[in-house]
Amino acid sequence: MALPAWLQPRYRKDAYLLIYYLIQFCGHSWIFTNMTVRFFSFGKDSMVDTFYAIGLVMQLCQSISVLELLHIYVGIESSHLFPRFLQLTERIIILFVVITSQEEVQEKYVVCVLFIFWNLLDMVRYTYSMLSVIGMSYAFFTWLSQTLWMPIYPLCVLAEGMYFTYSHLYLERREVLSIFPVKKKKM
Repeated sequence: MALPAWLQPRYRKDAYLLIYYLIQFCGHSWIFTNMTVRFFSFGKDSMVDTFYAIGLVMQLCQSISVLELLHIYVGIESSHLFPRFLQLTERIIILFVVITSQEEVQEKYVVCVLFIFWNLLDMVRYTYSMLSVIGMSYAFFTWLSQTLWMPIYPLCVLAEGMYFTYSHLYLERREVLSIFPVKKKKM
């Protein structure tokens, strides 16, 4: 009995990548849609509890994205390893080490803005990658994939800088991380 075309050895890689990109696209689309609906339903109040509403799914999507390093290393995906490694490392440190560990800072608007930027970039990237795997090319997605990162990456860096500033100020107030420790007065 012959295998279906998509299970034949030459199509296994494409089938795997298509499923991977589809899972990532669905995850990031769910996050982005959830954030958008919550914003239009609750207004600014939705931005305060963004992490509580979508943090788990965001952590799951970012954890799964570590597979991309393996894809590049093994040769399944053609991309540069070092820039992708830096991007994933940055996101994982910000999400798992900084945001998750500080509940007081999770309520800042900058977390919502950062998640919007990340998910917007990833939705476009995974859509373009899915279409590329199945051999479809739309000029709009190609253009969007190649140009959207230009304005968004500097905005991400700005949002991450703001987040680290909030985080640092919070840690200084708690005297966990302080350049100049506050001397307590004796009574």
